[in-house]
Amino acid sequence: MRAAIHQGHQGLTGLEITEIPEPVPGPGQVTVRIRAAGLNHRDLFLMDTRGTGDPALVPGSDGAGVVTATGSGVTGVREGDEVVVNPTLNWERAADVPAVPDILGGPSDGTLAETLLIPAAQAHPKPPHLTWRQAAALPLSAVTAYRALFTRGGLRPGEHVLIPGIGGGVATFALSLAKAAGARVTVTSRQADKRAGALALGADRALESGSDWRAELGGDPVDLALDGVGPAVFQRYSEVVRPGGRVVSFGATSGDEVRLPLRSLFFPQHALLGTSMGSAEEFRDMLAFVDRHRIVPVVDGAHPLAGVVGAYERMAAGRQFGKIVVEVADPARGVGGAQRA
Repeated sequence: MRAAIHQGHQGLTGLEITEIPEPVPGPGQVTVRIRAAGLNHRDLFLMDTRGTGDPALVPGSDGAGVVTATGSGVTGVREGDEVVVNPTLNWERAADVPAVPDILGGPSDGTLAETLLIPAAQAHPKPPHLTWRQAAALPLSAVTAYRALFTRGGLRPGEHVLIPGIGGGVATFALSLAKAAGARVTVTSRQADKRAGALALGADRALESGSDWRAELGGDPVDLALDGVGPAVFQRYSEVVRPGGRVVSFGATSGDEVRLPLRSLFFPQHALLGTSMGSAEEFRDMLAFVDRHRIVPVVDGAHPLAGVVGAYERMAAGRQFGKIVVEVADPARGVGGAQRA
């Protein structure tokens, strides 16, 4: 079968398309013919940190496809089922937070292969209103946004949510989920086209990132800020988050080190919360929420497997709005890559 393999070099120079053996499911496992896979910044980070002596790895955490085989003892999943893959392993309950979540695509092989081998519990029914591309965009970003908004952020209907740096997968999912939950949403971006895209998606306001947020909001304080940017904007939350409001951090695209006066945290009694990925419990809840509200993920574009390096380059440059998707399996090809008549 065809797969994207990372080995031999750091970064994207170590990524190539090659043939690898087809996996066979063991007890409690299933194989999934991956129709489409979603890309994440996590993939780039892992490829940048892998050395020349590291073993070959199939990247990719997000995917959707059709179950092709089941191992012994598998119940609830059958051959032919259309499924979305939950990439977070060994984390069942939301409250039982692991020290470091174990995720497909590093250290275990991920979704950028024609066939994926996973525990059967990781395969969930695909929401029927979604295309393969849209379903592949869901997993890691959507569950991260869901946990940030609801489990950690405690979002309530009518509250005001601030999402800086709109455009990435988690941010665009957070916008859609928050609006479906009855929140008012303000986003920011340096790019006019991303602000326009967010307004078309339902955002109530779209601010230029460098503007005076407090003046632009006109006395409408923020209840919950979702931060995936980090130091470039972090100190600004104290200007707009209401006393007793919350800031939930899920990423750090502008760096890891943040400096802020502690008085700007304890005087207004802001709650500063961290979050990363999500549990199986939250993944099921997220899929039910998406299905109930008929939420459609924003897909920036779809690329063939052979064009995966260019797809990652687009993400690294921050040009996308929504999720970048790779169409892994050609539906005209059978398992293992054989052409079907």
